[in-house]
Amino acid sequence: QVQLLESGGGLVQAGGSLRLSCAASGRMLRINDMGWYRQAPGKQREVVGTITSAGSTSYIDSVKGRFTISRDNAKNTVYLQMNSLKPEDTAVYYCNARIVQTMPMAIRDYWGQGTQVTVSS
Repeated sequence: QVQLLESGGGLVQAGGSLRLSCAASGRMLRINDMGWYRQAPGKQREVVGTITSAGSTSYIDSVKGRFTISRDNAKNTVYLQMNSLKPEDTAVYYCNARIVQTMPMAIRDYWGQGTQVTVSS
């Protein structure tokens, strides 16, 4: 069983910063790609950005230059540093990890529980 535990959400004024963390624990061989997604009220969940095990990142256009994804492979943790936050960044943020497990061999996607980020204008 694998769990992803998120932390770091909250309320911030426009222009402010927040840092989200997501730590994976449980039975796993390794973690491949990790990523952050978000879902605003009445909208579909969208990818914010992803990071490979080697550290290559990609982002949606609306957060480029403002958000940074990083990971600590030794701690099985992925981070999302959010700067210059805007009201339209308000959403529930979810982390995702593609995890390789053994006995039996499988590759599965796991999700965090979600953390609310609210940006006031």
